[in-house]
Amino acid sequence: MPLAGTIIDADVVDYLIIGLYFAFVLGIGLLARRQVSDSMDFFLSGRSLPAWVTGLAFISANLGAVEIMGMSANGAEFGLPAVHYFWIGAVPAMLFLGVVMMPFYYGSKVRSVPEFMFRRFGTGAHLVNSLSFAVAQLLIAGINLYLLGTIIRALLGWNLTVALVVAAVIVLSYITLGGLSAAIYNEVLQFFVIVAALLPLTLLGLHQVGGWGGLKEQITANAGTGEAAPASDQLSSWPGNALTGFGSDFLSVLGIVLGLGFVLSFGYWTTNFVEVQRAMATHSISAARKTPVIGSFPKIFIPFITILPGMIAAVAVTEIAGTKAGDEVTGGAGGTVDYNDSLIYLMRDLLPNGLLGIAIAGLLAAFMAGMAANISAFNTVLSYDLWERYVVRDRSDDYYLKVGRIATVAAALIAIGTAQLATNFSNIMDYLQTLFGFFNAPLFATFILGMFWKRMTATAGWVGLVAGTLSAVLVAFLSEDAFGSASLGVIGISGQGASFVAAGAAFVVDIVLSVVVSLLTTPKPASELRGLVYSETPREDLVDADEASLPWYQRTLPLASIALALVVALNFAF
Repeated sequence: MPLAGTIIDADVVDYLIIGLYFAFVLGIGLLARRQVSDSMDFFLSGRSLPAWVTGLAFISANLGAVEIMGMSANGAEFGLPAVHYFWIGAVPAMLFLGVVMMPFYYGSKVRSVPEFMFRRFGTGAHLVNSLSFAVAQLLIAGINLYLLGTIIRALLGWNLTVALVVAAVIVLSYITLGGLSAAIYNEVLQFFVIVAALLPLTLLGLHQVGGWGGLKEQITANAGTGEAAPASDQLSSWPGNALTGFGSDFLSVLGIVLGLGFVLSFGYWTTNFVEVQRAMATHSISAARKTPVIGSFPKIFIPFITILPGMIAAVAVTEIAGTKAGDEVTGGAGGTVDYNDSLIYLMRDLLPNGLLGIAIAGLLAAFMAGMAANISAFNTVLSYDLWERYVVRDRSDDYYLKVGRIATVAAALIAIGTAQLATNFSNIMDYLQTLFGFFNAPLFATFILGMFWKRMTATAGWVGLVAGTLSAVLVAFLSEDAFGSASLGVIGISGQGASFVAAGAAFVVDIVLSVVVSLLTTPKPASELRGLVYSETPREDLVDADEASLPWYQRTLPLASIALALVVALNFAF
């Protein structure tokens, strides 16, 4: 039996596996520390890493709370429509980043995405972007930390606050030691540990429910009761009404394609420095472009080891099935069982000792990867874009390296506080998508307009960002539950559909105001826009001349075409 207050009954062999994993994590941090001689090494790995390493790190950095607990929760609650977060809401934008946008980021030699914003729009937009990005990373790091703490609580029965502090110290140790290199190499290790943890869980779960056919039968039998959507909504990805909460099929598809697939997805993947930072650590433009493209291939198949276990838990785990039926079930990581507990309970019911240890290590790996990515991006932006530019200028490189390490410690401490906010959401994806609507949607609007319209001005850059963010916050407050109990319910939208609408509002307001303000203000001369605007940048600046001599499977466009074909086929299949 599990210890009192715990969910998982771990044995000595499980603790040994977890201990071995942590030894590897800290060892990588110590080894990476030897390579850190200046701030470029600490923040961008000296721009020296190969594409396959950064490609796996690119996807592993995102394989944290969103993919593991958030997507399993989505699978348990909504079923197959949750695949849209991958096949509509991720892969197309990742390919666009690799093919179109990475040459601008890498070729301009900026150290961060906000620094690119400074070169294109100047101080106003740069300051707004830097501050909003820093706040977003602290909030999202809190999500990863909260879920990491829930695993420690489920394993050891500790108080959640104590579990949060221990989890923060673990991540802090290797990031402070080795900077981005430690984060990236740990992310590669974590990717394989996560797959080794979730694949057996998925296969054993399918066996338990009688395969895919048995799972469909059980979902159909339980459909329509309590919180459960009709079977047709859960077992087909389109039109996705269960996910969006819209009664109209047309509005649901429109919300998924435009709200999620365009605004939220492109806003996240193309402008989020957490992801872009991995590609910027490569040794060439070619490797930088291939980083998100290589990452898209595992991204395509991750739903089968995240969403599918959630669907299985909704019919095979008594506690999750009860929650979905509308019952209030005591237990879970927070006192009452919710969808975020799906994987933990499924692990408890299906995995023998040994495999349980691997699964726990995999979950810990996922949350550490996500939190480490948030913190490593935060310390770069705070050091380069805020401290060096606006607070203390013209100091030695050692000084800014020290600031980066202090920022890392501060971020981990603040994340302990922001982790408490995540406890207010039964489905962590609702909270996360709300944050993306606030921070990523307006940033994408500003970026995409500024990159392809040379007439856009510096004033329009910061005005659009501020107005877009405020409009998303306003929609969230007026919705039924995007801000939890603080929402007013004036607009009859709820759940993740509310996040899609808020993101869409932010995008439209940003674009419209940016165009109007640009037409009323003076733009930069075209001579200053090389490497910043598509029409003013020669093609030779955007490609690696040596890539043409490589075999097709090492070139960006053929790889991107294959990934796009795969994702289109899967959308038709499911």
